Amino acid sequence: MTTLLEAKGLEKRFGGLKAVDGLSLAIEAGELHCLIGPNGAGKSTFFKLILGRYPPTAGTVHFKGEDITRLVAAQRINRGMSVKMQVPGVFPELPVWQNLTIALQSHFSGAALRREVDRLLAFVDLAPDARKLAGNLSHGQKQWLEIAMAVGVTPTLLLLDEPTAGMSPEETWKTGELILDLNRQGMTVLVVEHDMAFVRQIARQVSVLHFGKLFAQGDIDTITNDEAVQEIYLGKGHHAH
Repeated sequence: MTTLLEAKGLEKRFGGLKAVDGLSLAIEAGELHCLIGPNGAGKSTFFKLILGRYPPTAGTVHFKGEDITRLVAAQRINRGMSVKMQVPGVFPELPVWQNLTIALQSHFSGAALRREVDRLLAFVDLAPDARKLAGNLSHGQKQWLEIAMAVGVTPTLLLLDEPTAGMSPEETWKTGELILDLNRQGMTVLVVEHDMAFVRQIARQVSVLHFGKLFAQGDIDTITNDEAVQEIYLGKGHHAH
């Protein structure tokens, strides 16, 4: 296994508050890794540090062996990172196919672009809705369209921030299957999530954040059976099912 992404001693302060506090985390190539933790644990801040949306107060980020700590988000994306944030960023007034075309046009052109758009529409089950305005899709479909837009650039590392927020149980399950499929195709995936049923469906490795620090790490069973994790994450005496 080769380490694809490595955060070392990452810290982010906002005024006197440390949102991320000396966090070190390594993601192996080909891994499907979930980052969980209670609200305010620093998950979203950590994500933004990895993406280059925030500069760190201290610490470094390495990607594919290169120190990318000072690179801006666009430079990181050019090196093979892609992200889907929690709020869908689709163009609601444009048709579904055109949203995908815009996302992919810097990577493909001509017939190859059309083929890739068709392939991704089929992959996320939106081919029947290709001509529908993106604004008229259901919440779950908008999220799938955005996953398609994020993976269309064939990233080495896909970052997903709460991809199932606001979804029905059926949509959540289907999203999990899409992510598992991408991982089987060789994509490394890092997911920030709080829905434990979803984490159980997809996760190979789980890292738990608490007060901006790495609190626990292991496979899903180790994590859900850890009493200290249950205490901070699920409230006393409440077991994860």
